Amino acid sequence: MKLDVFQRGEESRLRSNERWSVRSETDRLTDVLLCRPAFLEPVPCCSVTQESLRDGFETSVPLALRQHRALQSALERGGVRCHFIRPDPAMPDMCFTRDALVTTPWGLLALRPATGHRRREADLALVAARRMGALLAGRVNGGTAEGGDIAIVREGLVIIGCSGERTNAQGAAEIADIFRARRWDVIIYPFDPHFLHLDTQFAMVDDGLAVACTDVLSDDFLAQLARHGIETIPVTYKEARGLGCNLLSLGGRRLIASADNERVTALLRSRGYTVDTLELDQFTRCGGGVHCLTMPLARVGDCQG
Repeated sequence: MKLDVFQRGEESRLRSNERWSVRSETDRLTDVLLCRPAFLEPVPCCSVTQESLRDGFETSVPLALRQHRALQSALERGGVRCHFIRPDPAMPDMCFTRDALVTTPWGLLALRPATGHRRREADLALVAARRMGALLAGRVNGGTAEGGDIAIVREGLVIIGCSGERTNAQGAAEIADIFRARRWDVIIYPFDPHFLHLDTQFAMVDDGLAVACTDVLSDDFLAQLARHGIETIPVTYKEARGLGCNLLSLGGRRLIASADNERVTALLRSRGYTVDTLELDQFTRCGGGVHCLTMPLARVGDCQG
């Protein structure tokens, strides 16, 4: 197995990288990596996009840019600093920055997207992140792995989705090794590639609370969540297809979600969460929501100030 990660002698270097660290999906988000959808096109490499194309959908780049700027504004209102990768005309999915990198507690992990048109995204994202001083902690080299399949649930627990197509068994194993080497618990969840990524079925809302498409998630996976003290808010299959699970926690009981999922938003608000809803149809009809469009560079827990 090829894996470049956490070489000897790098502990002191990685300690200096604490500025760029994520230890939970729901700690307070301070910095995020974005990419303008200047070249967005509906690439028919997932079932949602294929359905959109069958329905006659065509992207509007001007509208996508307006929706993306609204996302940036929502993030900035929430106190999040937005950093940008320069878009590349050869990579129409580049605005979905979640898939190229994941920020671990020890620095950046460069991933290896499965589809050919996305393969260079990790290198371009790394250039932008390194300009900010973020350091590379590791790289997936052998298998394929995409960030929409990785949920850093909380300190000590990570979930890795494995469809066999976007994140394959080898890629999932490489990522698992990284966290297990740090004595973290790892759940690897195999699922049908119809659902593209884990974050189209499951996302953390808060410590111990997730939205989950219980219609399709396996009973074994749901039982594992329960054993780890994670309650689930059920989202239907139709809502999941509309990216109802694909939301972003800003921390402090604040969320950003697509405006298309009113029932899910109402449920979250009834539990005391502030939900900022945005029109994101140019992205959701291409198979990605707010979670896909954002790659957290840094989150800060209560004990970190």
